[in-house]
Amino acid sequence: MATTKKVKTHKGHKKAQLKSFKVSKETAPFVSFRVTDQTVYWSILLILVLALALWILQIQININDMLNNIHYT
Repeated sequence: MATTKKVKTHKGHKKAQLKSFKVSKETAPFVSFRVTDQTVYWSILLILVLALALWILQIQININDMLNNIHYT
């Protein structure tokens, strides 16, 4: 007994409508510099991170000096 496969056709497909291309707006060059809100936020974050790093470095130097004084006395 041989079976045959029925091929289903879909008649409900619509053709995609073509849209015309639009001219895009001029974009700023990649390497341009503009001060924006994000520039200010990143600058503040940079200052906070550097201040924290210097504070931790100062604490480490104080601890090292204290341990050197204990060791050599």
